Amino acid sequence: MSFKALTLWCIWLSLFQLSLGAVRHYNFEVEYMIREPDCIEHVVMGINGQFPGPTIEAEVGDTLDIALTNKLSTEGTVIHWHGIRQYGTPWADGTASISQCAINPGETFHYRFTVDRPGTYFYHGHYGMQRAAGLYGSLIVNLPKGQKEPFHYDGEFNLLLSDWWHKSTHEQEVGLSSQPFKWINEPQSLLINGRGQYNCSMAANVINTTLPKCKFGGGEQCAPQILHVDPNKTYRIRIASSTSLASLNLAIGNHKMVVVEADGNYVQPFVVDDIDIYSGESYSVLITTDQDTKKNYWISVGVRGRKPNTPQALTILNYKTISASVFPTSPPPITPQWDDYNHSKSFSQKILALMGTPQPPKYYDRRVLLLNTQNLVDGYTKWAINNVSLTLPSTPYLGSIKFKLNGAFDQNSPPENFSADYDILNPPMNPNSNIGSGVYTFQLNQVVDVILQNANVLKGKNSEIHPWHLHGHDFWVLGYGDGKFEPGDEETKFNLKNPPLRNTAVIFPYGWTALRFKADNPGVWAFHCHIEPHLHMGMGVVFAEAVQNVKGIPRDAIACGLTRKMFLNNKHN
Repeated sequence: MSFKALTLWCIWLSLFQLSLGAVRHYNFEVEYMIREPDCIEHVVMGINGQFPGPTIEAEVGDTLDIALTNKLSTEGTVIHWHGIRQYGTPWADGTASISQCAINPGETFHYRFTVDRPGTYFYHGHYGMQRAAGLYGSLIVNLPKGQKEPFHYDGEFNLLLSDWWHKSTHEQEVGLSSQPFKWINEPQSLLINGRGQYNCSMAANVINTTLPKCKFGGGEQCAPQILHVDPNKTYRIRIASSTSLASLNLAIGNHKMVVVEADGNYVQPFVVDDIDIYSGESYSVLITTDQDTKKNYWISVGVRGRKPNTPQALTILNYKTISASVFPTSPPPITPQWDDYNHSKSFSQKILALMGTPQPPKYYDRRVLLLNTQNLVDGYTKWAINNVSLTLPSTPYLGSIKFKLNGAFDQNSPPENFSADYDILNPPMNPNSNIGSGVYTFQLNQVVDVILQNANVLKGKNSEIHPWHLHGHDFWVLGYGDGKFEPGDEETKFNLKNPPLRNTAVIFPYGWTALRFKADNPGVWAFHCHIEPHLHMGMGVVFAEAVQNVKGIPRDAIACGLTRKMFLNNKHN
């Protein structure tokens, strides 16, 4: 081969390898640790000795190869890569009993998948209530080198928000499954990047509180991570919420924010004083550091949608022109009143897709209406969808559907609608519900509309916020409405021109939210309320599409339950 030909071959090979992206290897060990996330010692679940887990950074087109070892002594685990669509790798979605078997203590499972879009994502446990125990971390996907975002910034920060209880998640789980029912109550603390303060307040000098002022000597696990900025620069702040229960609001003193990304999708930029963020959502905002350089500024995070019994989480935006130890002299931004839903709806309705984002198909092929209710099953308090409370089988759906193991789950298709005369404004006339493990099955490339309908809870006059997350897909948020959804609402309240693409969407109290997605990703996918105790109580459904098209499922992903027996029988036959 001539030198010229060899040079051309090397150039071609380099370009080919670049187009494939890099393979990034991680070794994750999941374990319990003793930490002080809110200045109170507690058992937390972490990875490689870190809480939250290590931040994963990749570029579009990269393959992530993550060897996850379960070092928990008495329970299984899995990790869901929230917002990653898993095209061609549905077994790597990390949902126990749906896409894979739980990883047993001492075992290692390899997650291998490609990240195909830039954006702000995160990962978390998807087994029991391990997310509430602290099993989460950030996942950031950048554009390939040389490509530019549709907005400019000089630097970036990453904020992963969560809530924290002093009651163990095991005790929480038992209470949720008990008679009489024992609710988990409100969290003791809110955490920013795994750090909060329960027994002191950084703003004690400027707010009305009985708590003493926090005094940090350096190195405390609960000390805030301060954002250090230069004056007159633009910064991107990536924000994701892995909360178990709390809906949140974030604000930065004296600084406007420009929202530019939601759930890994670009949106038309709009300016806000604060943002509402629900469990499972992520955003990018831009701030300009154009304020008084002789001051520092509060970043505050407070509870929305539930009557708060949890103090704000605080950290500081520090202008490098002064010491980070100088606390702001004014109070932190006030979180909007918890039940000011007009504020919440106004923010949600400002989120529109950036020009160039794929538009939704004009028509749907199938419509599913999902009524969210709180019910009783044999006297136990549950959440139900169309009067069915989800219970997951011991054999992962991906294996049982692929290999036609019909005894693995309920073969009856769940209801696709609810009674037209159901009164959403009052407690259910008949509170009794049923458990079920059936699946909604869609044809490949079918266009599906999902109408999420909220209703009154089991007792009293109340309707709760529910953020719903779809695995394996993004959906278009076509619209929101108050009261019961009516067929005529699509004529007046649907946006088919520039609806945002999301993977998580909220339904407001006594309202509805309309979604549209294309069933273009063969696999089995969870669709559920992202509030951890609600999912634990049955608030979810399962979608399957073209499972027979799925190829190359690793045997260890589904080698449990009836699939394991099938493998053993085939081995001996």
